[in-house]
Amino acid sequence: MKILLSPAKNLTEQSTLTYERSVPVFEKEAYQLVKDLKKIKKVGLQEMMDISMDLASQNALRFKVWKKASLEPEKAFSAVELFDGEVYRALNVTNIDKSHHPRLNQDLRILSGLYGLLKPFDLIYPYRLEMGTKFSPKPDQKNLYEFWGDKVSKALKKELAKDEIVINLASSEYFKVVRPNVLKNRIITPVFKEFKNGQFTTVMMYAKHARGAMARYLIENPLSDVEALKLYNVDGYQYDDLQSTENEWVFIR
Repeated sequence: MKILLSPAKNLTEQSTLTYERSVPVFEKEAYQLVKDLKKIKKVGLQEMMDISMDLASQNALRFKVWKKASLEPEKAFSAVELFDGEVYRALNVTNIDKSHHPRLNQDLRILSGLYGLLKPFDLIYPYRLEMGTKFSPKPDQKNLYEFWGDKVSKALKKELAKDEIVINLASSEYFKVVRPNVLKNRIITPVFKEFKNGQFTTVMMYAKHARGAMARYLIENPLSDVEALKLYNVDGYQYDDLQSTENEWVFIR
């Protein structure tokens, strides 16, 4: 079973876990992107990324000093520790028992605008580049989806067994880079909803936390049958058969 997550905008530059580090499979492509991002001035980054000037300045500096992690691993961070959004606070990897680290590294994959596809312990540098950004180093491409094409899907497919199931806990923005027709594996997308104002609705902050919590649950409780995931009840969520479809499973509370 493979678990997909999005990266986070918030970053914490720490590296405390001791599991063996690795180099991103698409480090060469990341270098290609950064090489062109370095040419964009702060104002250009601000407009392209729709961010504040302070963030634009911060990321202009990040791109300026960026190097391949394989060349300076001591200055890089494990991806799963660097990202610090609501998803990763719920995943809380620093509190996962070391005995689960091999499974974490084997089963969890992070989709990335800059790096394409990351293993948890891949070494990366702090960056900001959303998958939906309208940027590509190639003039015949309009955005990062076109830049990555089917590369991410093919890399993921190489790691999947024929009948292995993908649990998609990534946001829709990031999952768009995955091409189900290339994978040909079953993909189940959990959706988390809250009862609010007389109806069930997705509240993004809670949904992000729930994605991280479910990812942690799957790492700590490997399932031999994916149907057992319907018994998931962390943080009060329960599977709702009425709102669910074959491959979109709705959990409510």
